[in-house]
Amino acid sequence: MSKILFIADLHGNMVATEALEKEIEIIQPDTIWFLGDAVGKGPENHKTVDWVRKNAQHFLSGNWDIGIVEGAKSDSHNPEQDPCHDAFYQNQLGKERLDWLESLPLEDEVMISGISFRLFHGRPVDSNYHSYLSMDELRSGFTDTKGNVHGGFISADGHMPYIRSIDQGYAINTGSVGNSLGIPRCHALLIEGALGDTTPSPINFQILSIPYDNQLAAAKADEYPGFPDKEFYQNEILTGRYRG
Repeated sequence: MSKILFIADLHGNMVATEALEKEIEIIQPDTIWFLGDAVGKGPENHKTVDWVRKNAQHFLSGNWDIGIVEGAKSDSHNPEQDPCHDAFYQNQLGKERLDWLESLPLEDEVMISGISFRLFHGRPVDSNYHSYLSMDELRSGFTDTKGNVHGGFISADGHMPYIRSIDQGYAINTGSVGNSLGIPRCHALLIEGALGDTTPSPINFQILSIPYDNQLAAAKADEYPGFPDKEFYQNEILTGRYRG
């Protein structure tokens, strides 16, 4: 059986990412999928992008990745009115990293133990499939943008991990590495199964819940002058509660 690790929503939180890295050294996954949002929200976006590029083997884009790239290309953008595209992130990342983020696909798929999983971040290619949605509300996530219906989907974006089963298959969210909603820990998804095998066989799903030094992560935000919405970010990673 292969160990396949799915991670997403690092959001510039390098302290949480380093806690994940220590767990990866123990788990020794065979491959790592990144499902989007290396950037935004947190203060160390250049470091989290570089970490993803070094450690993952497969990559998808997320709504923050795309938003920051598109903001950098817009002459009419006003970062004070739209902090999602604030110049802080663009200046920190630089052109080469922004070009790499722009190159990432929005969607992919993987076969594990006879189950075809649709892989995507959530927005902008589809909805944000939150943990509290009904089975009927999750149903559309199984169909990709080409109209193919899968036996499961793995998304991110909601920042809260879950594994749910309905009559169509498995609906799964990786949770967030660096900006978790609810429990402020580092979360990721580990699947053990026969990678690439179309024959049905046993499969194991695990949600990783990894503690990290939240106080240190909050303090990191003070080290970066001009970091936007600092107090909101610090509250989120300390409490797991979001503004609004």
